[in-house]
Amino acid sequence: MAYDENCPVCATAEIVCGKWTLLIIRDLADDRQRFCELERSLKGISPRTLSLRLRALEEEGMVKRETFPEVPPRVEYALTEKGRALVPLIEDMRSYGRRWLGAEGDCTPAAEDDAAVAPAVVAPPAFAA
Repeated sequence: MAYDENCPVCATAEIVCGKWTLLIIRDLADDRQRFCELERSLKGISPRTLSLRLRALEEEGMVKRETFPEVPPRVEYALTEKGRALVPLIEDMRSYGRRWLGAEGDCTPAAEDDAAVAPAVVAPPAFAA
């Protein structure tokens, strides 16, 4: 199947199918968070990967970064209206996972549970050009 940049499904998949991307959006769906909070909730993500994903989501206009003039500086991330529009997709994935895959968890961040590991969202095979 060829990648079609005019196909809405292809265009959306190009943005959200990166590893960790949907989990970042899931974690920001409830409220704004600091980098360290996201890093804690996404067990297994490297700081570099988290930084790259957040930057890509900012460039797409899905996440906004707010820096507060404090010492030390405080930075928080939040979903924009464009990013919030993906929350129903995540809710549908949660319902699908419960119904068809037997996943009964509540998808809350794993910050307090060292044994819990957030599953990685694996990108589908690259679209052929």
